[in-house]
Amino acid sequence: MSRFVVVTADTGFSERAQEAAKGLHGQIQVLPANYLPPSPEDILRTVSAEPAEVVLLGPGLPTEDAIRIASLFDLQFPEVSVVLVTVADEGIALPAMRAGIRDLLQPDASSEDIKRMLERASLASASRRRGLGATLPEGKVGGRVIAVMSPKGGVGKTTVTTNLAVALGKVAPMGVVILDLDLQFGDVASGLLLEPERTLADAVTGAAVQDSLVLKSYLTLHNSGIYALCAPLNPAQADQITGEQVGHLIRQLADEFQYVVVDTAPGLGEHLLATLDLATDAVWVCGMDVPSIRGLRTGFQILTELDLMPDTRHVVLNFADRKSGLSVQDVEATIGRPVDIVLPRSRVVPFSTNKGVPLLQEGSRDGVARGLGQLAERFKPGWEERPHKKLHRRALVS
Repeated sequence: MSRFVVVTADTGFSERAQEAAKGLHGQIQVLPANYLPPSPEDILRTVSAEPAEVVLLGPGLPTEDAIRIASLFDLQFPEVSVVLVTVADEGIALPAMRAGIRDLLQPDASSEDIKRMLERASLASASRRRGLGATLPEGKVGGRVIAVMSPKGGVGKTTVTTNLAVALGKVAPMGVVILDLDLQFGDVASGLLLEPERTLADAVTGAAVQDSLVLKSYLTLHNSGIYALCAPLNPAQADQITGEQVGHLIRQLADEFQYVVVDTAPGLGEHLLATLDLATDAVWVCGMDVPSIRGLRTGFQILTELDLMPDTRHVVLNFADRKSGLSVQDVEATIGRPVDIVLPRSRVVPFSTNKGVPLLQEGSRDGVARGLGQLAERFKPGWEERPHKKLHRRALVS
């Protein structure tokens, strides 16, 4: 799909722009011209597939014409971020701002500079689309908070979280953020091969608390088209983050993103309780061992008593193995509810984890990938309205 459009006759700039878009989710379309079409519709009409999110005007275009077109975009298509590529001039900034131009870019900008600008402009476009809501053609599901959790550690919770987020990123490009709430030993950064400049510790203090644009600048973009807010680099910072701060952060993210996927810490701490207070869905992950299953049953009981169980719940049984001496029916009898997704024990998962590439990103056909795909289907728009002959299908454990 073409999410980015460049109007310019400068082949050098268009080549750098195409190089910049390679690391982003989506394609870039170049309209080679040294003049501007008369209206935004004439520009957007050339774009195939999905609607454009970012339009780069120039270099080489008449500045007055570019500002005029930008003003029309701001009135007719406010969800599209317009960037003006021109030599910086003191007389340009103010008219550009008044015309609704999102950013200014130098004509000799490197592909890395162009990539960073496209990331910022995409975030602004996503925010405007959500703010406009149902007035846009594609509409908005929005604000779905999915808490992935387990009373016990070591059950593959982060693997489920990262794969679920990547799968949802294909449903809502640039509309998914993954939040690592395992504040002491979170693995989302390594699971997605990210090196964040900012972390959750930065996001709950300072200007980010009041300004969502500042908060977005703290997010790390993954090459699958999702965003991540990773756990603090120093485990000691976890003690300085309160449940109230976490709740405010989740509200901010839910206002800006269609899906907020939260990787929680094991146990039932204050950060998890703050998450469940806002969660629309809970994904419970347990291994096929007695301590994990009993811990899940206890967690259900406690949260039910506290009235913190989200209405929509999904139970994922991981590391399923017939040789364990337990069956899916044994697990269901113990926890008192059906198992929705069964993930078999697999040798490909450790390889995927060590590479930092989720199974659903690299298109694996392994049984675990199929199960994770089935889990992601449950969060797609309209899933509840579909006919489900076997809502809780018993999966064979090999």
